[in-house]
Amino acid sequence: MSGGLLHLGESPRELRRRELIARARTPVAGGHHRVAVLSLKGGVGKTTTSVGLGATLATLRGDRVIAVDANPDRGTLSDRLPVETTATVRELLTTLITLDQPRYADIRAFTSQSPSSRLEILASARDPAVSEAFSAADYRTVAGLLEHFYSICITDCGTGLSHSAMSATLELAHQIVLVTAPSVAAARSAGATLDWLEAHGHADLAHSATVVLSGVRHESQSSVDLEALHNHFDERCRTVVTIPFDPHLEEDAEFELDALAPSTREAYMYLAATVGSAFSQQRRPSRESSATLAPSWASTSRPRGSRNGAPQPAEPVAAGD
Repeated sequence: MSGGLLHLGESPRELRRRELIARARTPVAGGHHRVAVLSLKGGVGKTTTSVGLGATLATLRGDRVIAVDANPDRGTLSDRLPVETTATVRELLTTLITLDQPRYADIRAFTSQSPSSRLEILASARDPAVSEAFSAADYRTVAGLLEHFYSICITDCGTGLSHSAMSATLELAHQIVLVTAPSVAAARSAGATLDWLEAHGHADLAHSATVVLSGVRHESQSSVDLEALHNHFDERCRTVVTIPFDPHLEEDAEFELDALAPSTREAYMYLAATVGSAFSQQRRPSRESSATLAPSWASTSRPRGSRNGAPQPAEPVAAGD
C-alpha cells in the first residue's frame, strides 16, 4: 500500500521459524553428536520420531546426518525411507574387517538415502530367523566408524533397556529422545524409563532428555489430559515436544516431510531445534571415550574442521526458506 516506502518487518511467526532453523543448525562441538531415540513400550512412534527428526535435521543443515537401526533383532527403520540397498549393519561390520582405511564411499554403499531430505539410514537385518543379534560390541564398532564421516547420528534403539546394544548406546549417547504416546500406560513406561536411567548411572541423560508425546493415533482415541502429561514430564526433563496426529504418520509407510500437515512439520522443526540446541555441548560418554572405541585404523588426532568431510555451504538453505 505504501509503494515499498514502508517496511513492516517480518511477522512473529516468520521470526519464530528463523529462530528454530538457527537452533537446528547449531554447529556440532567435537565434530560428532549421537542422539539415542528410545521407548520402553512399542508402537508409540519411536522409529517414526527417529526418521522425522533425522529428516528435518538433514533438510535444514549442510552436513551429513545418519539414522542407525540398533534393534537387537529385526528393526523397521528401513521401511520408512526408499531402499537403495539391501545391505545391513551386519554386512557393514563384516566388510570392515577387510578394509584398512575406509572412505565415505565405502560406508555409503551400505546406506540408503532419502532423495528429498538427504537423511541416510543404516538398516538392521530383515530376517530375525537368520540374523545375529546386534550387540554392544557391534554398536561400539559402528559408532566409532560413523563418527569420522557423519556429524549427527540418530540411533533408533530397540524396545527394552536390558539388551546388550542398549548398554553401549547409552554409554556413548550425548543426549536422548524419549518417545511416548498420550496414554496412561505409555506415560507410565516412559516414567519407568527415566527412573531406570537415574538408577543406572545415566541421570544426566534423563535430566537432559527431550520427551516426545507422539500422536500416532487420532487424538479422539485418548482421554488423557495432554497438558497435565506435558507438565509432568516437563518437571523431570529438559523439555517436552508434542507431535500432533497426522494421517501420514499413521500410515507407517515411507516418510516424507512434504506429506505432513503444516502443524506437524512445525512440530518436527521444534523438535530438531530442541535437539540441535545441545549440539554445542559435548557430553563425554559415561564409561569409555569414543576414541578408545574407534577401530584400529581410525586416527583420533584427525582434524575436525571439515565437519567429517561433508561440503559446508556458507548458508545452508532449508526447504521452504
